[in-house]
Parts: sequence; C-alpha cells; structure tokens
Amino acid sequence: MSVLTHSGALAQRSLIKTMRTPEALIDVTIQPVIFLLLFTYLFGGAIGDGDRHAYLQFLLPGMLAQSLAMGGVALGQNLNADIEKGVFDRFRSLPISRAAPLVGAVLADVVRYLSVCLVMLTFGTIMGFRVETGFLPAVAAVALSVGFGLCFCWISVWVGMIVRTSGAVQGVMFMLVLPLTFGSNVFVATDTLPGWLQAFVQVNPITPLVATIRGLLVGGPVAAHLTVTLIWMAGLLVVFVPLALRAYARRA
Repeated sequence: MSVLTHSGALAQRSLIKTMRTPEALIDVTIQPVIFLLLFTYLFGGAIGDGDRHAYLQFLLPGMLAQSLAMGGVALGQNLNADIEKGVFDRFRSLPISRAAPLVGAVLADVVRYLSVCLVMLTFGTIMGFRVETGFLPAVAAVALSVGFGLCFCWISVWVGMIVRTSGAVQGVMFMLVLPLTFGSNVFVATDTLPGWLQAFVQVNPITPLVATIRGLLVGGPVAAHLTVTLIWMAGLLVVFVPLALRAYARRA
C-alpha cells in the first residue's frame, strides 16, 4: 500500500509537470494526426486500391497501436533528464519506496495514452472512420490499448536508466519501435509481405495487438489475438520491470 500511495503522489507530480508544459503532448496529439492524414491521403489510394475509406478503416486501429508504442519514448527521456538534473537524488533522500518514482511516472503516462486514443478516434471519425462493432467493444479496444502502452513503456524506462543522455534514449527507442511498427500488420495485411518478413511479423508483439484492436473496432476474430497480446503484456512486465528497477538502483 505504501508503494501505491507514494507512486500516486509522484504520478500527480508528473501530471502537474505535464499540464504546465502542454507542448510535451505533441507526440500523442498532433503527431498521430499528421501520420494518419499522411498515410490515408498520400498512400491510401495506392495501398487501398483507390478506396481510401476502406483503407482508413484498416489503417486507424494499426496507427493507434503505433502511436501508443511511440508515445512511451518520452517517458524514458523524461526520467533520464530528471536523473541528470538531480531530481532523483531528492527522491532518494525521502522516506518513500525506491520503486515509487518509476511506478509513479508510468502511472502518469495513462493520460498520454488516453490522449492518443481520444485524438485518433475523434479525428478518425471526422475523416470518415466508423466503429462497426458497438460502444462496449470500442471501450475494450481503448482499455487494451492503454494497458499495452503501460506494459510496453517499461522498455523505455529501462533504456532511460542505462543510457547517459535523454537524446540517446530517443535514438535507442526509435531503433526498436520503428522496426516493430513498420514490420507488422499496421499498414498492410501480413499475407501481402514477403515470406521472410511474414515470419518476423508473426512473432512481433505489435501484430496481435493490432489484430485485436481491429477486431474490436471494425469486426473480425478477437479471442486468439487477445490471448497472445495478454501473454506479451505479461512478458514485458516480467522482463523489463525488474530490469528497470535494478538499473535505477544502480543509477540513482
């Protein structure tokens, strides 16, 4: 209970910091919209055989997953910057759990992931996207998206603890996120890819997430993809939470 209490207080600190610097939300508000417009109207005609609306129905769930993965990059950058500024030295002197600064920062990121979902679905609706399954499946898609984002961002937390500068965090994370998002079923169907690339797509954690979100928003199989996604989420937590806490103990 003390860990949760301390983490909640530090999450509130992070949220106040975000409210005072709203430009920090550009990567989860304006950037996803730019990508959605770019791929729908610039590439949608070619990829979607001229039917941009059909391609938008296919693309938006995938872009939602991509934006969530990319949205976690800023967390590692901010934590790395706080360590360099000495903020975590102050935390270390307080009678709080050693894990609270990291857990609190991750909890505060819920706002970022909810912002991604709200912006993407709202702007997508303006562009012509329609949820074809109903309200409750759409809520489930948002909940799953936020949950996956909270699990995936622990990779960024770990990277933020082991590299020297916040700029390096961005470089390392983009080297990871870009192959995972572009080498998946975000932009094109898996069966249109070369065989060697399909093998990578099939073991990519983004692939079952995108398939599940598509099923929940526009229809299609969900159960099998959801099971694989939940396994990946648990695996990310089991592997990267201990790694991040151990790296934090050594760094701070």
